[in-house]
Amino acid sequence: ADRVIQLYEAGDPKITAKIQSAVRYAISGIEETLERMNIRHDNYHWESEFVRDGSVAEILKRLEKTGLVAWEEGSLQLDLSEYGFEKKMVLKRGDGTSLYITRDLAYHRWKSDHSDRVVNILGADHKLISGQLKAALRLLGIREPEVVIFEFVSLPTGSMSTRKGKFISADELLDEVEKQAFLEVKARRPDESEEFLKEVARQVSSGAVRYDVVRVSADKATTFDWKQALDFEKLSAPFIQYSHARACSILRKADLKEELQIDLLTSEYEVALIKKIAQFDLVIDRAARELKPHQLATYARELAESFNLFYRYSPVLDAAPELRDARLALVRGARNALRATLETLGISPLESM
Repeated sequence: ADRVIQLYEAGDPKITAKIQSAVRYAISGIEETLERMNIRHDNYHWESEFVRDGSVAEILKRLEKTGLVAWEEGSLQLDLSEYGFEKKMVLKRGDGTSLYITRDLAYHRWKSDHSDRVVNILGADHKLISGQLKAALRLLGIREPEVVIFEFVSLPTGSMSTRKGKFISADELLDEVEKQAFLEVKARRPDESEEFLKEVARQVSSGAVRYDVVRVSADKATTFDWKQALDFEKLSAPFIQYSHARACSILRKADLKEELQIDLLTSEYEVALIKKIAQFDLVIDRAARELKPHQLATYARELAESFNLFYRYSPVLDAAPELRDARLALVRGARNALRATLETLGISPLESM
């Protein structure tokens, strides 16, 4: 394995072709799973690019000039004790090959040169290495990334361990959630076609998984429970999707006039919904600035709750004509806000379910 790494970093054509073929095959499988959760990446970078173009070597030279780098125990190590790290950061193996962290330093210099903002999304097991990375970049005078560490998501069955071969794949989880979503949708819409039920179940299950993860602050560990995630009556993605579908259904049944008397909307629940819709821009801005997407998930739930309270206590289609039109306008505003919020969270805003 060590020899393969040496040949790959040296640019051996046969080894390079084999490794890149294997990587593309693996990535294609990962992409199939990610597609099910409505996740797409715009582009990828090969770490080897930064080895072969001299970027890694240049980073090492600059670090050596700090006087904090030395060969110890057969590897080149960086002393970051002045930054609070007892464990030294290994930069190069004894055989001359680089490590992930070394290539990542070069990659971050590239990212810093090609972006206005750099955000790293990492798992809880990367706390140490991300801290070392930022400290090393500070030494180099390279702009540091903003780092968001996500704690682990567990399952009710207990913790998983890939090293022990004890794990549940994302595909298995999605299959199970989709199967349960299908049963739930079929119970609600027994007369619909099999095709309709399967498509809604697919969109509902994807949204349920996404929402259940993002609704919790990144620094808090959570347990995924499909029963809660698929609860149409409670605080879940299907509940929000169903609120959007309900708004669409109301609007399909009526034509909205251009001239409206919005000042007729004075009840407690009407005013509360108007205020909640008006918060959309603020929530989006704050969630992006603070890198806290759970704030948007919370807003989505509150918006759906506010809309449902309005719907319960403020009849729309049966109201007097002028009031009916004003309430229809509010329904349209709520639908638009729900749609934009769901789409921003990567969840399908279903029009019928």
